Amino acid sequence: MSGSGRLALCAFAATLMAAGALLPLVEPALWLLHAGIMTAVVGGVGALTRRVPLARTLTVALQGLAALLMLTVVFARDQALLGFVPTPEVFAQFGRLLTEGGEDVGRYAIPAPATDGIRLMLIGGVLVIGLAVDAIAVTFRSAAPAGLPLLALYSVAAGLSGGAGGWLWFLLAAAGYLLLLLAEGRDRLSQWGRVFGGAPRTGRFPSGPDASDGRAPVRTGRRIGVVALGVALVVPAALPALDGGLLAGTGGGSGSGVGGGGTISAVNPLISLQDNLNQPEDREALRYRTNAPDTQDMYLRIMALDRFDGTSWRFSQRKVEDVPDRLPGSPGLGPGVSTTEIRTNITAAGWYRQNYLPMPYPATQVDIEGRWRFEPAGRTLVGDRGQSTRGARYEVSSLLVNPTREQLASAPPAPSALRREYTEVPAVLPDMVKSTALDVTRGAANDYEKAVRLQDWFARDGGFTYNTEVDSGTGVTAITRFLRNKEGFCVHFSFAMAAMSRTLGIPARVAVGFTPGTPQPDGSMSVGLRDAHAWPELYFEGVGWTRFEPTPSRGSAPDYTRQDVPSDGPSDAASPDTSDTAAPSVEPSASDSCPAPSRQLGECGTVAPGAALPPTDSGFPLGTVMWIVLGGLAVVALPLLPLLWRTRIRARRLGSGGRTSADATARTLAAWREITDTAWDHGVPPDESRTPRKAAERIVRLGRLEGAAADAVHRVAGSVEQVLYAPEPRPGTGLADDARRVREGLGASAGRWTRLRALLAPRSSVRVVWAASEQWTSLTARWGPQRLSQATRAATVRWRPSRQRG
Repeated sequence: MSGSGRLALCAFAATLMAAGALLPLVEPALWLLHAGIMTAVVGGVGALTRRVPLARTLTVALQGLAALLMLTVVFARDQALLGFVPTPEVFAQFGRLLTEGGEDVGRYAIPAPATDGIRLMLIGGVLVIGLAVDAIAVTFRSAAPAGLPLLALYSVAAGLSGGAGGWLWFLLAAAGYLLLLLAEGRDRLSQWGRVFGGAPRTGRFPSGPDASDGRAPVRTGRRIGVVALGVALVVPAALPALDGGLLAGTGGGSGSGVGGGGTISAVNPLISLQDNLNQPEDREALRYRTNAPDTQDMYLRIMALDRFDGTSWRFSQRKVEDVPDRLPGSPGLGPGVSTTEIRTNITAAGWYRQNYLPMPYPATQVDIEGRWRFEPAGRTLVGDRGQSTRGARYEVSSLLVNPTREQLASAPPAPSALRREYTEVPAVLPDMVKSTALDVTRGAANDYEKAVRLQDWFARDGGFTYNTEVDSGTGVTAITRFLRNKEGFCVHFSFAMAAMSRTLGIPARVAVGFTPGTPQPDGSMSVGLRDAHAWPELYFEGVGWTRFEPTPSRGSAPDYTRQDVPSDGPSDAASPDTSDTAAPSVEPSASDSCPAPSRQLGECGTVAPGAALPPTDSGFPLGTVMWIVLGGLAVVALPLLPLLWRTRIRARRLGSGGRTSADATARTLAAWREITDTAWDHGVPPDESRTPRKAAERIVRLGRLEGAAADAVHRVAGSVEQVLYAPEPRPGTGLADDARRVREGLGASAGRWTRLRALLAPRSSVRVVWAASEQWTSLTARWGPQRLSQATRAATVRWRPSRQRG
């Protein structure tokens, strides 16, 4: 194969290896096969046009035309002339599909379905990158800048997927680029002369400038590439300050270090919440069983956003520590408030990846395997060093806090430090936010009444409409727009109520998580993406952080905010009373969807706390599993191909043939070829300029053969001279046994590394490339020998070491 052909093949491989980072984004992954076929066709068009040869710009133009025709056939066949000729309607169809694809990207969670719009974006993007890499690396003969489009492809994929697959996809993309660089270096080196020189003239370990066999630059290139790749991997890991690099995990929820130190920080999770609510099909993320008497308050809380800077609500940077056996008491919760301790078993779907652990609030004990850290201020568990919820099974003990209205109304002021932190509002907050809060709460006697009036105004009395299509901004402009238009979804209701509460001097923050979910026939609760939710938490001394529900038609208002709900008596929060602690039971338990009459008759479904059932969505579709299996087989099989090929060739050469004189001649030459290739595999390169007798002496000397092995080499060489030059050839016997003796002798005299390389990476396997190169040359010569330039022929031949034929 010519240098240009090898370079084109490496450019194709590098493009597909970088495109592999897109696989976690879309299911099924069949689109990558289509993109690979189209990219191969584009590369083939470039290879043919370069052999004509044509101008470089014309070559790139013809490749672009081929890509356009293929995209037309696949995505706009009905609008094309004759089914493949682009027309204005074809480009209009492309525009429509790209618009739909952009909408689908914003609508679906990862992994998204392979809609026509998304497929056009993926396949078209890979085609464009493949064309750019081929043009830069092969047509314009500059492989180094071709890394830029490859980096763009990987970076877009890694950014959209949040780093799913992480280092594996990075290594694959980097290996593709490294392969491209090595191919270009090999091609440039081949233009200086033969890569494999003849035998050294002065022993086995030559020295001096004449001793170079042309392989040292190749080895140096490999070493430089490996060192560069190692630096790219090691430096970000060794320098924690280089956060957010290519190998960084998703989100900011990973602690640093071990033990009690470390901090966490997080990006705003409200951005993805709207996407979850707008999913065309709900997808189960969690399933749980609980022994709670009623699931209407079983909100699964992920985190609390406690900083409002005027642009958005954010999670503060906090210290994290090891997860204690029993979590410390809930901040602000006094002994006079009624509590009930419950247990909940939760299972996360295999596809659901979250750095923070969803669990009821306030949790008192968490039993989970893996690397998790505890953040005391928000009472959250955060994954350390890439730990996530994917497929997690865990048990949470938590408290159902049941304060009375009187306890909330008579709550004393919060501690000054807490009040100062959680009532802070930005200076740019519009005056209308505070004035509206004052108008709504006018006449309220205490902070509790103010909070209930705000909740009821948003949820019932203020004329607000629930709409998930509204822009999900969280800054002061979004608050103003929301209060004016009175239209939004849970994000708007929660941060608006929290901001207004802060202007009234009530400590407030925004919690993010899930509503209780949907009861299932087996007694479990299913929580899907559409159950994603945000709600405000307000602080009352003696009760602690308290949930409110201002969003209409979502969740349920807590009992302590209703005027007609009786309150329970107090109990000790630090040591829950035995009678108040719900024990595991198979008795029916009520759910938020169970009407009161049915609840009294015991007709509600059971919610037992037994082992949590796996979610109905396993997260591993058959297509993905097949791709993983095939990829694993390919990774295992590829390194073994040279070994398998060499074993097959050896068996064929040393096998029994026919009985004619021609067959005997062929057997003799095949045995000699096997001996020279075996010597080559063990570090003795062939030299076709020597006679068989001189070649045998050279193999014995450089291979350090003695005794039977040396005699076997000379016998086979003599048989070769007989069948080639004697007037009456007398083919030798026992040639296969002689070849085996030579192989054993070479192995015995060689070092361990030489024997291992001869087995797994035999040098003589390059004959496969020679054969392919000859077939390609023969094929192109048949198509038009006058178009095959002398330079191309020379490059094809030059890649063969000494044109050795045995």
